[in-house]
Amino acid sequence: MSVRVERAGPVTTVVLSRPDRRNAVDGATARQLAAAFREFEEDDGARAAVLWGAGGTFCSGADLKEVGTERGNRVAADGDGPMGPTRLRLSKPVIAAVAGHAVAGGLELALWCDLRVAEEDAVFGVFCRRWGVPLIDGGTVRLPRLIGASRAMDLVLTGRPVPAAEALAIGLANRVVPTGTARAEAEALAAELARFPQACLRSDRASLLDQEGRDEAAAMADELRYGQAVLAEGLQGAARFAAGAGRHGAAAGGPGDLAGPGDSGPQLR
Repeated sequence: MSVRVERAGPVTTVVLSRPDRRNAVDGATARQLAAAFREFEEDDGARAAVLWGAGGTFCSGADLKEVGTERGNRVAADGDGPMGPTRLRLSKPVIAAVAGHAVAGGLELALWCDLRVAEEDAVFGVFCRRWGVPLIDGGTVRLPRLIGASRAMDLVLTGRPVPAAEALAIGLANRVVPTGTARAEAEALAAELARFPQACLRSDRASLLDQEGRDEAAAMADELRYGQAVLAEGLQGAARFAAGAGRHGAAAGGPGDLAGPGDSGPQLR
């Protein structure tokens, strides 16, 4: 199996393991990746996932040695994307733990994730430019939405390598961490997300994803609709705060509590 799944409490780590091919994805691997994330989505005990490539490379893209063979990636308008999960819309967050190269289809896998934690020597890029292989797993859609059309056009047309420091500066990476720590740091971040009240987290995430390209009035109306659906959880949280949970630092109510010792009265949401 070129994909394995490891669990630590509410955190699921999907490991891409084809180190002899620099974690290039063939048809079978794409199917395994999609299946792993469907299993994560359906598991009520799983709250956040990490995608990590074993052996020092996140993913070098589609396995070009298998293109045109029965082992190649499936390319069709229906079903899963050529790289596997790139057409899935999950209800729970996924974090890419990027070591080494995340290029071509590997970049598209990283873009599919909600957040990207990159090691300081990681490299992103549309390396398929040099081989005439198109981006067909969301690269031309998600990249400009993430970093803007002008920067995306630079990366897509030139296919140049983008080091981690630049990726962080332009918003392609969310965190840059020491080499060798991307998986551990991404899993720690996933565990933080898992400690938050989940209905609200997933509702806000869905609203953020849905607002893209919509006019403000429609997006605001949908935000209210999403929020109303999880107000019961908000009432429970407000009750915990009123009972003092928010006045004892972040450990009492999860990361990011605004109230410190001695605080009282209304707080920002």
